[in-house]
Amino acid sequence: MKLSIKPFLILSIVFNASLAFAQPDPQVATLYENVRVFDGTSEKLTPPTNVLVVNNLIKTISAKPIQIPAGTTATVIAGGGRTLMPGLSDAHTHIWLTPTMDEILKGDVKQLNAAASATAKSMLMNGWTTVRDMAGPVFQLKSDIDSGKTIGPRIYPSGTMITQTSGHGDFSAPEALPRSLGGPLSIGEQLRISSVVDGRAQVLTATRFNLRNGATQIKLATSGGVSSPADTPTVHEFTADEIKAAVEAASDFGTYVSVHAYNIESVRRSVEAGVKVIEHGQLLDEPTIKYLKNKNIWLSTQNFEEFSAPYTPFQIHKEHQVVMGESNVFKWALQNNIKLAWGTDFFFQPDGVVQNIQLSKMKKWMTPARALKMVTHDNAQLFALSGPRNPYTEGKLGVVQEGAYADLLLVDGDPTVNLEIVADPAKNFRVIMKDGKIFKNTL
Repeated sequence: MKLSIKPFLILSIVFNASLAFAQPDPQVATLYENVRVFDGTSEKLTPPTNVLVVNNLIKTISAKPIQIPAGTTATVIAGGGRTLMPGLSDAHTHIWLTPTMDEILKGDVKQLNAAASATAKSMLMNGWTTVRDMAGPVFQLKSDIDSGKTIGPRIYPSGTMITQTSGHGDFSAPEALPRSLGGPLSIGEQLRISSVVDGRAQVLTATRFNLRNGATQIKLATSGGVSSPADTPTVHEFTADEIKAAVEAASDFGTYVSVHAYNIESVRRSVEAGVKVIEHGQLLDEPTIKYLKNKNIWLSTQNFEEFSAPYTPFQIHKEHQVVMGESNVFKWALQNNIKLAWGTDFFFQPDGVVQNIQLSKMKKWMTPARALKMVTHDNAQLFALSGPRNPYTEGKLGVVQEGAYADLLLVDGDPTVNLEIVADPAKNFRVIMKDGKIFKNTL
């Protein structure tokens, strides 16, 4: 028996199906009225302005009233002349390492994952909408944040810090045999905090391991450090060929290598091997700062302070060395206008507001507006070096511009004049928005 389907019925089905596919997703908007904007680059705030966010992007910025698009569900926020600015970013943090050292060494992964999730939420609720994580297993946390399963900032993950035997990330017991000699995984390797490797082949493997997991950039330790047990900030680590191996593997995937390095020789060796970003650098001299400028290299640095707990006397001595050098490095970096990024190197400190406090102290070396530009627009330029591995390319980060991501803070007062405002986010950050979603609104 033949089935008979009338032509008009077919047309009706096709037409109705096309209507279903043609219906746009409902849009959600937020309209900020009467705000003064710090756009991430200017030294002064704008006159009273209105800013329309549609879905997760900034749609319109205008001194004139803005009409909410028809058919859009909108929230209107009366800014009352407050400051609207980009969310803050931290170019060097460790979300997974914020518990105390004793808690980390217990190796309870479930507990450490829970602590990392709580830290991520705390960061966002203190105004930090993007971070570059520079050692730690944060790939699942990043995925959960991006999918909305948990709350936190955007994350640019590095995965494990790649270090040599007896290097900055080697927390093995002194008498423990290295893995290449038949020894066990160190505690840092067991927890996926570090990869202890030697020789070109092992560096390639460790780099590719991080890339396989989703690293947006690679981190090597090419000098000693403060927290590490077996070296000092003056030690040089990894040969030029080992560093080149990491650079080659990262470049093959379209991204870059950033190195933990304090001293002159380690920095120059790293740059000559193709490294694009120096982390720390507090023991550099002015000629080396000028060298970084001439080579178009980023310096991602911090303002460290001396403290005792939980450090040993040896670590306290090393911290003193680093702190004594940082004022000159900031001065020379600003005088020579090098590419300067900033982070906290936030770890072993469960109180998340320390990031805000450290940012407020940058007024020792620069104007508040310059400090804010560094932790918004400038850091975002560094993050973009990850090229095709950049997970956030729908809009710009670190700016208040049409087409940029709606990662925004509505702030009491003018932080471009008074940087102390950022030190108390609970009081002064009245609205916190990330990706067009409001996570805090106390107006």
